[in-house]
Amino acid sequence: MAISKLLIANRGEIAVRIIRAAQALGIRTVQAHSMADADSLAVQMADEAVNIGPPHAAKSYLKVDAVLEAAKSSGADAVHPGYGFLSENAAFAKAVEDAGLVFVGPKPETISRLGDKAAARAAAEAAGVPTVPGSEGLIESVDAARAAAERIGYPVMIKASAGGGGRGIKIAENADELAKLVSQARSEAQAAFGDGSLYMEKLVRNARHIEVQVLGDGTDAVHCFERECSMQRRRQKVWEEAPSAALDEAKRQAICTSAVDLARSVGYRGAGTLEYLFDDASGAFYFIEMNTRIQVEHPVTEMITGIDLVQEMIRIAGGEKLRLKQDDITLNGHAIECRINAEDPSNSFMPAPGTVERLVVPQADHVRFDTLLYEGYTIPPFYDSLLGKLIVHGPDRATAIDRMAAALDGLTIEGFKTTVPLHKALAQSADVRKNAIHTQYLEPWLEAHPIPS
Repeated sequence: MAISKLLIANRGEIAVRIIRAAQALGIRTVQAHSMADADSLAVQMADEAVNIGPPHAAKSYLKVDAVLEAAKSSGADAVHPGYGFLSENAAFAKAVEDAGLVFVGPKPETISRLGDKAAARAAAEAAGVPTVPGSEGLIESVDAARAAAERIGYPVMIKASAGGGGRGIKIAENADELAKLVSQARSEAQAAFGDGSLYMEKLVRNARHIEVQVLGDGTDAVHCFERECSMQRRRQKVWEEAPSAALDEAKRQAICTSAVDLARSVGYRGAGTLEYLFDDASGAFYFIEMNTRIQVEHPVTEMITGIDLVQEMIRIAGGEKLRLKQDDITLNGHAIECRINAEDPSNSFMPAPGTVERLVVPQADHVRFDTLLYEGYTIPPFYDSLLGKLIVHGPDRATAIDRMAAALDGLTIEGFKTTVPLHKALAQSADVRKNAIHTQYLEPWLEAHPIPS
């Protein structure tokens, strides 16, 4: 069915992004919001807005009944979950469909299958996609963990099957550590995710984090090339690029083809991202998981391909077949995204919400700023600290870094601390400029290069 009115079941910069995409398609928008977000930019931009509850997410953005009632009362015929919150919740996707609405994302059974890390790994192996050496299914006991670790080889990562965002991971260097960490990881996974299931993978040290953007219509699938997200702090992405400068054309073709193979094998519908570890030393890449939603860092892919990914996922959810063939999708230049958070990088990245006293955004054809900010807006203290994403494009990586440095100099956010000083320092780093980075790079670098207040 064609979508005529879309409810956005999210907040912040991604809600703003979805509203813009939907309105460009001529679709009316309804912003679901908590009481804390009543004066948000998304509420101001949407055609309509519905209050779904108190500030805390558990009583608003995570409350399925409240979201569905907002869709029903507003006359929306579709729901876009954005990222985070309920975006990868299979039960929510099914509830949306059971209510006679369109869920802008994969089918509930696809989310369920790929959201379980062990099941996703099995699906990848069935599709012939390389995976990190690991346990065969879930780890049921400490003895089973020991046997798997002996076969895989230390060090190993014990991972929560229901985890995400870098949470639910323990690293065991030897058998003595393993027994203690398995029990600890199971307890923590049960408390955090309501699911104590664990699996195990070999730890690939100093790997790069490469992810491939795919679009599927349930039958066919295409890729939109890859992104590199190796710059991470506490397993949270900080700086992202597209494409990866670490891949030659043969490796790029291989990793992107493997992503399409997996997407087709599971009948994937919508926008999705397959995440891989890439070992510089051996040139090997390994599938680790699939995110069944739009990613925070999707703009860098849009900048190098010219494809509006959010519009495409809305079209597909509305019943359209893929409009793009693989040969239609070409790679143009290089793009970089810096995540701008309300955090103080000079004080252990402590959250620093406040009121926007002044906002100046650099203006250029090669610069984009996806944000929730406007002058006079007070940042609610209840949610993620992401304020926006500064994205630049250039004909090559070196030019893109120079343009990012200039854009950061031109971005002014006054009233509270942000992570802009961190990104300014990274843009000047010799290691970053020569692409000598990996997933364990940033934290030691920060210890050696403290960010001034």
